[in-house]
Amino acid sequence: MRAIMHTAVMALAGALALLLVLVCGCANVAMAQTAAAPIRLQVDASQAPQKILHVHIEIPVSGGPLTLYYPEWIPGEHMPDGPIIQVAGMKFSGGGKAIAWRRDLVEMFSIHVDVPAGVSVLEADFDFLLSGPATGFSAGASATASLDVLSWNQVLMYPKGLPAKDIIFAPSLRLPADWKFGTALPIAKQDGATIEFAPAALITLVDSPVISGRYYRAIQLTPGQTPSHEIDIAADSAAALAMTPETQLQLHNLVAEAYALFGARHYRDYHFLLTLSDDVAHFGLEHHESSDDRTAERSLIDDAERVEFATLLPHEYVHSWNGKYRRPAGLATPDYQQPMKDDLLWVYEGLTEYLGEVLTARSGLQTQAQWREDFAGLVAQYEHRPGRDWRPLQDTADAAPFLYDATNDWSNWRRGTDFYEEGELLWLDVDETLRTITKDKKSIEDFCRIFHGGTSGQPALKTYTFEDVVATLNSVAPYDWAGFLRARLDGVATKTPNEAVEKSGWKLVYNEQPNEVLTIAEELARRADFSWTAGFSASEEGMVGDVIHGGPAYNAGIGPGMKIVAVNGAQYSSDAMRGAIDAAKTATEPIQLIVANGAQFRTFSVDYHGGLRYPHIVRDESRPDYLGEITRALVQGGSGVSGTSGAAN
Repeated sequence: MRAIMHTAVMALAGALALLLVLVCGCANVAMAQTAAAPIRLQVDASQAPQKILHVHIEIPVSGGPLTLYYPEWIPGEHMPDGPIIQVAGMKFSGGGKAIAWRRDLVEMFSIHVDVPAGVSVLEADFDFLLSGPATGFSAGASATASLDVLSWNQVLMYPKGLPAKDIIFAPSLRLPADWKFGTALPIAKQDGATIEFAPAALITLVDSPVISGRYYRAIQLTPGQTPSHEIDIAADSAAALAMTPETQLQLHNLVAEAYALFGARHYRDYHFLLTLSDDVAHFGLEHHESSDDRTAERSLIDDAERVEFATLLPHEYVHSWNGKYRRPAGLATPDYQQPMKDDLLWVYEGLTEYLGEVLTARSGLQTQAQWREDFAGLVAQYEHRPGRDWRPLQDTADAAPFLYDATNDWSNWRRGTDFYEEGELLWLDVDETLRTITKDKKSIEDFCRIFHGGTSGQPALKTYTFEDVVATLNSVAPYDWAGFLRARLDGVATKTPNEAVEKSGWKLVYNEQPNEVLTIAEELARRADFSWTAGFSASEEGMVGDVIHGGPAYNAGIGPGMKIVAVNGAQYSSDAMRGAIDAAKTATEPIQLIVANGAQFRTFSVDYHGGLRYPHIVRDESRPDYLGEITRALVQGGSGVSGTSGAAN
């Protein structure tokens, strides 16, 4: 009976699809996929150390024209940066015969194939080249001699005509013989180095990367509890895997604090996928049930590196709620070819940046003192951001598809993806305003429980608009939230950085005492930041990065890309520059810099006499200590993941 009913249903579906073709001409007439016949995707990563993957795809089809898509707009990357340039050796066949293909001349991520009559399965074969640069996001370097991070959007094509949620894939992956792996994707079976995953909708597959490597470790962060939380680590050495018990406890605290903040979990289980390598692109990319986190090889075993990457995992973890479960309507496109609208990234990324920073402090991944130093550096950065005088914060979100590719030079004047950091300050201002107008009865935590809470369990998607954000804030505490937000988003030279720190019960000050967190960042990057003194940043070798528009170095004629070779007659170094700045306090002569601009050398006079200045925040006893309240752990002792509480809600 079930077989007869299935046949009848499929016949009706086919008739409706044909009618749709006849009416609008917009369907993909050669596509014949059903849930009973998923697209088979086989990825051979056995040569990943050689920087190449081999891909074989079997697509159920019927005869006629077929358009295949290679994913263009990658979720979480907010721009059309699908790595199609790394596809090579592409061939199609059916019934044992080669089939010609042609790229669309306008939609360059679209491939047209005319499927011959009688062919029921279209086979596609290509290689994906893993030799990208160690920059950018998932299109960047993802493999070394000892590890690989597979993003499924790199290695698939899918038929036009159905939304991603309705296209089913049956994926498999072959690894080098001695490698282990971690992923949130459910496993059907494993035979040696080959893993077959359970069939999954395309939207789930693309959202479920696989981390693998020779040096691999999996650690349960909430043992014996439901849902489970695991960190899967692949590194370039066995020594790099040595996470301390203290860090493990802090990550356990992170899980507990996030649940206390949101009140629900929208995942079956969660995997932090951590790649430790100096030879891959360093970034974090959110997924609903996992996060793709890539950082320096020694990040778990070196004190300075551990401080530097402390905020990465909290940020990406927050995205499971803010970005995956709740998502701007303009980013919830039906497939990976429709352009995304990034106008609400100040919520998607800005609020995530704020909550991630808060959870970093609450979990103990940074000490309170380190957190305050980090925060002081952030506020100081936006005090020295003259681009805020012409480009509103809203435009940094609207223009995200090209601002993500902006270089560091002139970033203070051009601005970049400032909806992250200034977005963090905006949401701190929201939190402090909620606390102020309700006399400490309400805060951003109340907003999060309403906006991101709900029922725990399976991944889900709930979209929102600007009006939904305003309505939720008004449900917490009536106020002119629309006016509050629009003034800060659409205005230029707004007081957001100053307001955020002043309302918090603290003050931004500068003195000659180095900022601990900024010093660590400079030492690791071999770069010194003189933005709030001479007005530029430079590498230890003197290569100028950013130059503050209107600052002393700018007024002297120095620009990005130049190389400082000498300071006051001595060979340039960061320490020599600091010494010159300190000496200039009691001198009348400007600091003399010999600078190479291409093949030309010239001496520039930097007229700055304010001495060394480093940003810090100090308590303002005339105001409530909101910052202390905001960063204080919600869960006593950081232990609050209780039994099956996440699944029971």
